[in-house]
Amino acid sequence: MSITRRHRVYTTVATLGVAGLTLTACSSGPGVQQESGDSNTVTIYGTIVDAEAELLEQSWADWAEENDITIKYEGSKEFETQISVRAQGGNAPDIAIFPQPGLLADIAGRDYLTPAPAAVEANVDQYWSADWKAYGTVDDTFYAAPLMANLKGYIWYSPSQFEENGWEVPTTWDELLTLTADIRDATDAAPWCAGFGSDAATGWPGTDWVEDLVLRQQGPDVYDQWVANEVPFTDDRIKEAFDSVGEILLNPDYVNAGFGDVRSINSTAFGDVAPKLVDGTCALHHQASFYDGFITEAGGTVGEDGDVWAFMTPAAEAGSQAVTGGGELVGAFNEDEATQKVLEYLSSPEWANSRVSLGGVISANTGLDPANASSPILQDSIRILQDDATTFRFDASDLMPSAVGAGTFWKGIIDWVNGTDVDTVTQQIEGGWPSK
Repeated sequence: MSITRRHRVYTTVATLGVAGLTLTACSSGPGVQQESGDSNTVTIYGTIVDAEAELLEQSWADWAEENDITIKYEGSKEFETQISVRAQGGNAPDIAIFPQPGLLADIAGRDYLTPAPAAVEANVDQYWSADWKAYGTVDDTFYAAPLMANLKGYIWYSPSQFEENGWEVPTTWDELLTLTADIRDATDAAPWCAGFGSDAATGWPGTDWVEDLVLRQQGPDVYDQWVANEVPFTDDRIKEAFDSVGEILLNPDYVNAGFGDVRSINSTAFGDVAPKLVDGTCALHHQASFYDGFITEAGGTVGEDGDVWAFMTPAAEAGSQAVTGGGELVGAFNEDEATQKVLEYLSSPEWANSRVSLGGVISANTGLDPANASSPILQDSIRILQDDATTFRFDASDLMPSAVGAGTFWKGIIDWVNGTDVDTVTQQIEGGWPSK
């Protein structure tokens, strides 16, 4: 789900008034210049819009007033195309919030960004893992600190149903397959429900499944090589991940609880699964941390003693903890003093605690208190991200060229669910890579 462009979930909140701080509503069109007016005004441009933008603005309001800095934020759904246009036209913001490392690398590689100030790098070295710092580093130069995060790979289930039947949370992938068979035998119904429908982005929940298995089965080195196309989709190790996912998703005995046969996965909207989890129609569902909002909207409570809880997709071997997710990175287009002060604040635990306490998001900043998160699953996500034993990797499809990550990979997943064999599908996906 950056939180990435297609996985972001917006929480409905009342309009927030922020006294003593000049804030730009996220309504200006693409390419509209934000004029500073003085050296204490800092413009920020990003993908975050609507209610979540209001929370973002609130998160820095007190700090900005105390430091006599005016922050003007503009959010746009066209950020990913417009940030390049603005940079080329000499109309860049002071700061940009990038939803993908690949986009950051593209802008930095064309010498538009300035390296991060020493104070920001010191914060990142102290409060973030090396994995996260690497996503803000381009050609050995550190440009951008992480901001918020999301965690993928959760498997949602009913604690009461597990307790009643004596089912245990699995610690390995093989145990998950055994659990699936046990649930099928006990209930005589499909244990899993899945929905890959997402309008023009249909298919992305399936890419998350494959990414989880590549990382958990093959490890971070192969995952990184896969993202760089040094290991192609046609490699046996990537096809193994498809085959492993297929043991669940392509088995008509195991899916699609409450919706139909295997092919109904593509026609089921990913959000429509939540009510089936809450009413007990389906026992298991794979989706990211943001899904607690959908479960709550469906009338369920999320928690270890709630209607629905979640465990992380287990690895091939017990004890290892590798996870996928997303997040934002914050880089600057100038070295102005006020700009650098804002960058330093946004990379600090103080900002992370301020924003997370407002609800709906998390961060991998180790100075963040998990208790400030607005839900139990977000608190659990923070603890996983802060754990030194956790290996984190950014969502692969967001790191790949869009022709693949948001193109042939999505389409390939749809075809695969519809019955196309894995050899054909992986060849078609690989064919989307731009020629060098």
